[in-house]
Amino acid sequence: MLRCREDNQQMKKSLEFDQEEVEILRDFERGELAGIGNFEEEKRRMETAARDFLKKDRRINIRISSRDLENLQKRAAKEGMPYQTLISSTLHKYVTGKLKSVE
Repeated sequence: MLRCREDNQQMKKSLEFDQEEVEILRDFERGELAGIGNFEEEKRRMETAARDFLKKDRRINIRISSRDLENLQKRAAKEGMPYQTLISSTLHKYVTGKLKSVE
C-alpha cells in the first residue's frame, strides 16, 4: 500500500492536474468512489445515446462560391479532415452556441 501511495505522489509531481482531476484523485485515494450498478446496461445505454447524438440522418444541398469552397477545402486539409466534416462541425458549433465570433 505504501508503494502505491508513493507512486501516486510521484505521479502528482510529474503531471499537472486541473481542479476536477485533483478532486477525482483525492476521492479515489480516500476510497470515496463507488462503482456503477448494472455497468454493462449503463454502458450500452450511453453508447446508444452517443450513437444517436452523432447520427447524421439528414442531407442538405447548398450553393456556395467556388472561392469559399476552395478555402474550406484548404482549411479542412490543414485540420486533417474532410471538408464536409468541417462544414458539419462548424454548423453544429454555431447552432449549439459554441462558435464565437473573433473580431
